[in-house]
Order: sequence, then C-alpha cells, then structure tokens
Amino acid sequence: MDIASLLAPFLPSPGLSPAQLEQVQTYLDLLLRWNQKINLTSVRKPEDIVTRHFGESFFLAASLWQTGVAATNVLGTHFIDLGSGAGFPGVPLKIYEPEFHGTLMESQNKKATFLKEVIRALKLTEIDVFNGRAEQWLEGSPTRANLVTLRAVERFEQVLPVAAELSGPKGRLALLIGSAQVETAHTLLPSFKWEAPCPVPQSHSRMLLMGHPRQ
Repeated sequence: MDIASLLAPFLPSPGLSPAQLEQVQTYLDLLLRWNQKINLTSVRKPEDIVTRHFGESFFLAASLWQTGVAATNVLGTHFIDLGSGAGFPGVPLKIYEPEFHGTLMESQNKKATFLKEVIRALKLTEIDVFNGRAEQWLEGSPTRANLVTLRAVERFEQVLPVAAELSGPKGRLALLIGSAQVETAHTLLPSFKWEAPCPVPQSHSRMLLMGHPRQ
C-alpha cells in the first residue's frame, strides 16, 4: 500500500516527509490491531482508513497553513481535539506540525488508553490526553486553546458551543462536518465569523468549516 499516493489528493506537494509517512504507518498498524478489540472505527480496509481518516485530517492541517492561520504563531499554538476518539484529526495535525502543543480530549477510558499508546509509539512530545469531559476541563483549568478541532462527534448541537468555549475569545474552530451541519454551525454560533466551507477531496458531502469570534 502506497500511503503517500493515497494521501496526495489531500496535501500540497511534496506531501509528507519519509519520517512523517513512517509515523502514519505505525499509527495505522496500531489502529488496525486495537480495532480488533475495541471499536475505534467502523472503516475496516486500510486503504479506506488512510483516505477517509488520515486524508481528511491532513487536509485540515494543510488548510490551516494555506490560510495563514498556523503560520502566524506556530510555537505558541495549543490545540484541543475535542472528542478525539481514535485520534482524528488531532494526531495527524501533530504529525503535520510537530511544533504545535496538543491536547486530545476523550472521555471514554479505552479510547484514551489507545491515544496514549499512539503518542508513545510515535514518540510525540508536547501532546497529552485528557481523559474526561470538556466541562471538567473548563471547570478545572482557565486555559483556553488557540485552536479547537472537531470531527464526527455525537450530539453536534450540544458539543459545538462547548468547543467555542474551549477556544476562548481569540481562538479558532476547525470543524470537519457534513454539509448539512454547516448551516447548523452558523445558527448555533452567530457571533462567529465563518469562512466559506471547503469541500474535502474525494468526498460528496464532507466539509472543512473554520471560524473565529468576531472582534
């Protein structure tokens, strides 16, 4: 399986480095092995996991750079991947930009354990797992993230306002959602300035929607 070729539609040329591709392979192997025991993804074919999960996540990461969001303050960027699940898009975002500081927020114990194993296996630094709910984080920490990512979460209408609170008054949201959810996001967060939704390559209805509070 040629991971670089599978990811090519989602990334600007020249794509990932050999070291990054090796991290993706290690991550994929780990995901396939753990997925036999706990339900991390319903997608079973390795090629489909690469395009649907990794591809979409790297598309978000690359888009942050292309819009100038990530380039402005890389060393100071702390992101929260809310409802991280199997680690998408948070772990690929960290692979793409190692200088980012990250928190993978996941309330389910088994998935949180998997995420910790991914971090260890990929030798990632400046990234941790918060095994709890966002409300607990907000109660116990005054820290807000520069960037909050959200993908394929249940109860989108309830979670989105929480994501906005995690990002704070100067933070940014990056959502990987279905096209039908774009209008919902606009309705739920009318105080946000939203960019035009960007279609995810090789998808009929998946969108990347980015926005931030109006200043």
